Amino acid sequence: MDAVRGECRARLVEKGVRAQAARGVAAGHPLVDIRVVLRDDKAHSVDSSDAAFRTAGALALREAAADAHVRFLEPVAEVRVLVPDDCVGPVMSDLSGRRGRVTGTEQSGTGRTLVRADVPEPEIGRYAVGLRSLTHGTGRFDRACARHEPMPAQLADRVHAQRG
Repeated sequence: MDAVRGECRARLVEKGVRAQAARGVAAGHPLVDIRVVLRDDKAHSVDSSDAAFRTAGALALREAAADAHVRFLEPVAEVRVLVPDDCVGPVMSDLSGRRGRVTGTEQSGTGRTLVRADVPEPEIGRYAVGLRSLTHGTGRFDRACARHEPMPAQLADRVHAQRG
């Protein structure tokens, strides 16, 4: 009987942990890639309830996260930019200025070059305007979400201050 009750309490604690992880603990962003271990639980006949165990799980996660090294992640786009050969330098420089990493170039043989780069999604939001200016309207680009990577510390601090 105690084992069944223990499993029930563990599930309630897990619900609290999952709910808190979804709400987040830093600036309202959800927690991902976490591992939680319930080592012990105790029930008291007077003040133990389902809500109490869910709350205990949520509070434990908040406390653990405060002591942990929580990092903000940001989406990174894989960007492909097709530009005239004489615009490659300025375009690569612009991508670098947007915290991008140029991963390669490929000449098409028709006076155009394909530039590939990984760029944080927030930096590429209005890229079409900048690209048009750099290439006198002749450049084209496309992007696809590639992955999430940790934000630079100074940017994460700014995000946390704005939303925290």
